Amino acid sequence: MAPLVATPASAEEIAVTLVGNFQDELGCPGEWDPSCESTMMGDADGDGTCEFTTDQLPTGSYEFKVAHDGGWDENYGVDGKAGGANYNLSVNSGDQVEFTYDSATRIVQVAGTSDSIAGVGQSQAQWISADTIALPRDLGRGERYALYASDDAGLSLDGEEISGARPIELKPNIGGLTEQQKKKFPHLANYHTVRAELTREETTAALRSQLALARFEDQGEATKLTAFTGVQIPGVIDELYSRGLEKVKLGVSFTGKAPTFRLWAPTARQATLLVSDENQKTSRHAANYDKANGVWTAKGKPQFTEAKYRWEVQVFVPETGKIETNIVTDPYSVALTTNSAQSVAVNLEDPKHQPKLWRKAQAKDVQKDVDRSIYELQIRDFSISDSTVPQDQRGRYGAFGADGAGSKQLKELSEAGLTTVHLLPTFDIASIEEDENQRVETGCELESLPAASSKQQECVNAHADEDGFNWGYDPFHFMAPEGSYATNPEGAQRVEEFRGMVGSLHGMGLEVVLDQVFNHTAASGQSDQSVLDQIVPGYYHRLDATGRVETSTCCQNLATEHVAAQKLMVDSLVVWAKDYKVDGFRFVLMGHHSRETMEAAREALDELTPRRDGVDGKSIYLYGEGWNFGEVADNARFYQATQGQLNGTGIGTFNDRLRDAVHGGSPVESSSTFRQGFGTGLGTDPNGNDVNGSTEEALKDLGHETDLVRLGLAGNLADYQFLTSAGTVQRGDEMDYRGAAAGYASQPGEVINYVDAHDNETLYDLTVFKLPRDTSMDDRVRMNTLSQATVMYSQAVPFWHAGTELLRSISVDRNSYNSGDWFNRIDFSGQVNTFGSGLPPKAENGEKWDLMAPLLEDPELKPDAQAMSQAEGAALDLLRTRREVGLLRLGSADLIEQKVSFPLSGPSAQPGIIVMHIDDTVCADADSEHDGALVVFNASPEDHSQTVAELAGHDYALAKALEEGSDERVKSTSFDSASGTLTIPARTAAVLVAAEN
Repeated sequence: MAPLVATPASAEEIAVTLVGNFQDELGCPGEWDPSCESTMMGDADGDGTCEFTTDQLPTGSYEFKVAHDGGWDENYGVDGKAGGANYNLSVNSGDQVEFTYDSATRIVQVAGTSDSIAGVGQSQAQWISADTIALPRDLGRGERYALYASDDAGLSLDGEEISGARPIELKPNIGGLTEQQKKKFPHLANYHTVRAELTREETTAALRSQLALARFEDQGEATKLTAFTGVQIPGVIDELYSRGLEKVKLGVSFTGKAPTFRLWAPTARQATLLVSDENQKTSRHAANYDKANGVWTAKGKPQFTEAKYRWEVQVFVPETGKIETNIVTDPYSVALTTNSAQSVAVNLEDPKHQPKLWRKAQAKDVQKDVDRSIYELQIRDFSISDSTVPQDQRGRYGAFGADGAGSKQLKELSEAGLTTVHLLPTFDIASIEEDENQRVETGCELESLPAASSKQQECVNAHADEDGFNWGYDPFHFMAPEGSYATNPEGAQRVEEFRGMVGSLHGMGLEVVLDQVFNHTAASGQSDQSVLDQIVPGYYHRLDATGRVETSTCCQNLATEHVAAQKLMVDSLVVWAKDYKVDGFRFVLMGHHSRETMEAAREALDELTPRRDGVDGKSIYLYGEGWNFGEVADNARFYQATQGQLNGTGIGTFNDRLRDAVHGGSPVESSSTFRQGFGTGLGTDPNGNDVNGSTEEALKDLGHETDLVRLGLAGNLADYQFLTSAGTVQRGDEMDYRGAAAGYASQPGEVINYVDAHDNETLYDLTVFKLPRDTSMDDRVRMNTLSQATVMYSQAVPFWHAGTELLRSISVDRNSYNSGDWFNRIDFSGQVNTFGSGLPPKAENGEKWDLMAPLLEDPELKPDAQAMSQAEGAALDLLRTRREVGLLRLGSADLIEQKVSFPLSGPSAQPGIIVMHIDDTVCADADSEHDGALVVFNASPEDHSQTVAELAGHDYALAKALEEGSDERVKSTSFDSASGTLTIPARTAAVLVAAEN
């Protein structure tokens, strides 16, 4: 999530700190520390200009920015941009450097540096094609340039003397990047360029060397070195090798029983295959290099099948400045040993690794994307605390085949209409210990501790990085199943058990969607858990202007806009689709990928056919987080796969508009904890918190939030229009959502509607904060159901978090990614709710502990078995109703625009009331069972009657699933045909239908 921009404050109101990689030279305990007082700026005269002066910086190049109030929530970089790029600074020892910060413009000025050499210790030059190197216009001075390529990594700079390689003259280009280059590298559009006149052989040899670019200025008869910097190489690598690499099958492939091993390592000097036998004796096997595609190939013997192997790669590493010999696993590994120590050469087409159930079972046939209903689930959560599952299968793939409480729950949901289970990361995860004997689980008696105690989180945190729990958003190998979820992580066992899980879910009639994390890796550089960067250093990750790996996603950002990184992503998806028969993929932070990359994935999957590949690739559904932030924001590096930029692809994005309108506020804004929304009582059932404003202000806000819910119910389409609370007819893209267009989609299947997911608080926990404290448990259940109904009764694709139907709580934890089994457990038997399991971990929640404690210790807020059963029954009714009423799943923008209307919208709409009319007598018939449907919501605490005059004379009755359902109050929803009057009970969502005439 991008940093929030705060209203400018005077220097008297803020603490401004210089943060950068020079802080440890100025008395700070470390670098990039916004809390360090040693680099805090002062405003002695109170004029809003902060200053800091030092002469203690050693010679070198540095990066910095400013941060406010001792943290990262508000920080400013180049041009005063919030969260912007780092400033660059080059100094000589003894320079008295003066930093000046204008608190109005947020811009830093630097004075006092002597004529130092720019770019030292960084990689500011970018080799973007064989004949073009780009560099910042202000990187040094002068019109003479040279490239240095040291074959033995012996480059050094002593004063202004460069040694270790001969200079290769570079000639300046007039006008900078060409238009074609600007299109490919938009973030370099303002760079200067120089021309390299090298043969392909000379270029490839240089890429295997230590590289630097120098800039010189003529000063009479003398020549002065003004810049000396490293060179980023992804652009030129892509130009040289992309065409040859396109059709190459990397990793291990089999011809008969003999495996062939292929590794892409175009900058490596040598690559050798290392094969380990059963006695851990390693044999070395030479690999042949293909100059056209950068691939090293080693032919294996039949006995190498299921052998353990690694690659030894000799390559220059910019991080160390040396030629290193790295021993690494295969990035295309499909199987691994415990803790991913070695790759294993498993043939996925070998029948012995294909469980019968996996080969035979099939999920429901989903005709349209909007026919899906998605249930998000984490494998360990599913069964780790389930005593009805055999001990050796708890928390593992095999639990899905056991007759445990979780499997019974999934079967019941499937029978009611659920179509799809979305699994949190199942690829090889870097952060989970795969050897069960090496894990450390908490030994505390957590059940006996008070509901609002801090002891539970203390016990969990003591071993949080050593236990068996983590969400797993830190990929290690993209094509191999995670080993901790298998009974034995060695080799093919994890493959077989994963397939068994898919077979079990298909056997329940459920599709399987896998979470995919191609926006980052767990590590880069020479780290033990770095794979890609040890093979082709500096290529796979997205680098900033100085050559540092970008980390806006949390971790080491992958650059899937680079050809081989995109190929890795696409090839991985094809493996999971073809060799595991999964039915869809969800992409984390999809906005960090380009639309082009997502379309490449779509095209590759579409090529899979049942006859040739055993799967219909066109039926595989793709969706993800279309958020726009970080170094790629606003299409800075490519046209992103974000909300509103995927129209026509059929790829879905999560709809935060509906989510926030239902909740109130935003889950990423700490100030909105008690802010109410349509589903939490805004304007109609105030919780008394000042954040919601006066009654008049709350009702005005409710009008707009209700409009956003209406838009979400209609698929969040950009072109859909209706009368809004503003008193005018507006299209979706004319409505406001936090300064952006609310409606952005071209088709309803391109929108995922949701009100909770694994991120942030659960739906029930949110309502604990937002509903009035004295709300009865019965009414809490009703509002939980009503919020779910905004998703299930919408024209978009509905998405649920596992356990929402059981009022799932994580003890109000806002980010339980590493909160252990205790906070994340689910009781699928519906007997014990986990609300009040102690104060959630302090690191993510400590600032709200004072607010949380009285809620957690309130017994009236802890759902009992009856409340959980009530919620579950209502949730099943929602599923059955969506399945029964085809008009809730029109599936196209044209049909929605023709048939869907909101007859009681506008400025005079009753607060908390929504009526959506779906008229199937208009245009082509879309539902053979019904002529129309009325979808009604009453989010207020009072019953309401509403007259829809134009429907007088029509016959509408409650949908059969609701008439026969579990909720007696819903059954009192009625429609008077004579007058067109609807009666909607308090805190109720319902669907009424008119039978086909």
